[in-house]
Amino acid sequence: MELFDKLYDEHENTKVRFIGFTTEDTRYDFGIIYTNMFFGKPLVICMQTGRSTLLDPKEIEDLDYLQTVFRIPDKQQAADLAEFFRETLPSIPFVTQYE
Repeated sequence: MELFDKLYDEHENTKVRFIGFTTEDTRYDFGIIYTNMFFGKPLVICMQTGRSTLLDPKEIEDLDYLQTVFRIPDKQQAADLAEFFRETLPSIPFVTQYE
């Protein structure tokens, strides 16, 4: 008997973007992985903390979510980050991955 049941094992050539920027108060460094997996949501990784999330346009507007996932101390910083993601991440329609 196998110890693990494999759920998926996909190979894909992806587009990766590394971007660093500053706001009035904070420096950010992100890696953004664009993939066909995960319902078309880009995987966003904070290169400073290693924290990551899959982001869609709805989640970008949820400042509490951004504060939690990236451990941002205040709403203004979360709003600045949301503005960056709105301008940077493509608006990808939801893709059904499982039937």
